[in-house]
Amino acid sequence: MNSKADPGPAEPVVIAGAGPVGLVAALLLARFGVPATVLEAAGRCEPVGSKAICFQRDVLDVFDRAGCAEKMIERGVTWTTGRTYYRGIELFAVTFPDAGRSDVPPWINISQAEVECLLRDLADAEPLVDVRYGHRVTGLDQDDGGVRVRAEAPGGEVTVAGSHLIGADGPHSAVRRLIGAGFPGRSYDDRFLICDVRADLPFPKERRFYFDPEWNPGRQVLVHQCPDSTWRIDWQMPADYDFEAERASGALDDRIRKITGEAPYEVVWASVYRFHQRCAETFQRGRVFLAGDAAHLYAPFGARGLNSGVQDAENLAWKLAFARRGHGTERLLASYDSERRAAARENLAVTTRTMEFLVPHGDEERTRRLTALEAALTDPAARARIDSGKLAEPYWYLESPLTTPSGPVGDFPRAAGAVRPPLPGVLCPDGPCAAGGRETRLRRLFGTEFVVLAADASRCARIEEAAGGVPVAVHTLDAIDTGGVLRTALDAGPGTVHLVRPDGHLAAVLPAFDPDAFAAALRRACGRS
Repeated sequence: MNSKADPGPAEPVVIAGAGPVGLVAALLLARFGVPATVLEAAGRCEPVGSKAICFQRDVLDVFDRAGCAEKMIERGVTWTTGRTYYRGIELFAVTFPDAGRSDVPPWINISQAEVECLLRDLADAEPLVDVRYGHRVTGLDQDDGGVRVRAEAPGGEVTVAGSHLIGADGPHSAVRRLIGAGFPGRSYDDRFLICDVRADLPFPKERRFYFDPEWNPGRQVLVHQCPDSTWRIDWQMPADYDFEAERASGALDDRIRKITGEAPYEVVWASVYRFHQRCAETFQRGRVFLAGDAAHLYAPFGARGLNSGVQDAENLAWKLAFARRGHGTERLLASYDSERRAAARENLAVTTRTMEFLVPHGDEERTRRLTALEAALTDPAARARIDSGKLAEPYWYLESPLTTPSGPVGDFPRAAGAVRPPLPGVLCPDGPCAAGGRETRLRRLFGTEFVVLAADASRCARIEEAAGGVPVAVHTLDAIDTGGVLRTALDAGPGTVHLVRPDGHLAAVLPAFDPDAFAAALRRACGRS
């Protein structure tokens, strides 16, 4: 984008939706000095229900840049183990590494409602963020000069002008409808009953998934611990399940007591869902972008919905900020669609396989599932065929137009949950370091500029010169990698130069500093080539 065509720094980015994705986008834009006007259709009220509860380590880094990760971690329930059972027998356990190189836990459980409240407080205190409740988006115009968004407000229709529009307004997105983006996919007939039950139970702080337990024969149950001795219990139910009838008859109490036993309990929140697998045909149309549930819907087993939506917000925020400042081009903005739709397709592929195993259709799928479960009781090799949900992880942008390849990637490990090598496109590993006279960790150096990790200090001045005015912060591993952890994690050689994007993804890994090669990689990462 030519900076002359941009409406200017005083013109806000307009965001539809004041959920976690919209508020994270607004707060991250504010870090760049970019104002945001957030239009929320609902009035200001306390969020209802816990909704999403699982937050993954790499996404907590995004919340850290937004300003609330420490409170989330302090409040949330940390867990490192997921166990899978069949008819009461444990088939296998997956243990995620503990904090180790990072002080961020691999997973925490905390309700989406609490996270929204934390983000609201931050938005209220941020002068560059203007949240307007009771503003339902109804119309949109855009041209080379910006966008004009019409909304129904308490005092009548208003028009809000801005440089761009982010549609983070959920699965029934008005913005998606206004830009004419299709939302193909499928919905599942089976229903799922979710209850948040407060009780003192002897279960450990783990994810526990049960296939065909005696208290839900032929179907599944998932149990997670949340703060305040609250337990998320998720039952798969038949398509004709009637929650109100079950509650009125007392059968709901029987269902819960099969898990809680005689312990006193309180149902804090309950809901019945059908799950959907959908992805918008495009995440961008002109100056309008889709993010979060407005762009994609996944079945929740694996916690890929909100975690992926927050990564959408970060991916888009830095690109909008760079384009508005003239550091990036239309090609940089277009990379949002190519990168995040690739991530969405991967998440859909993973969650579709999970749902085919959890909710088989037809005798052949049911037989295949039963055979796999029975074999897994005695054959450890058969347990790899059991799918109780592959948990969320960051996507790898190997084929992104912003990524400078470092060599063939045919042997890159693409299986869900595999360890990814530190190649260009992959999220940069974390680790302890010293910077600015204090002990910190590497990912806390990311967020508002490109970061260059050089082997030694002899090239720093030339790196800054080669950047050509693009914001970069140069750090030498000799200075910051006091324990040698980063060199190992990055697979760094004696002259290696790592170029890291503001969102933490590696844009390029150069075997040695060459001004022309570095400048070309940085131009490419800004969409200039």
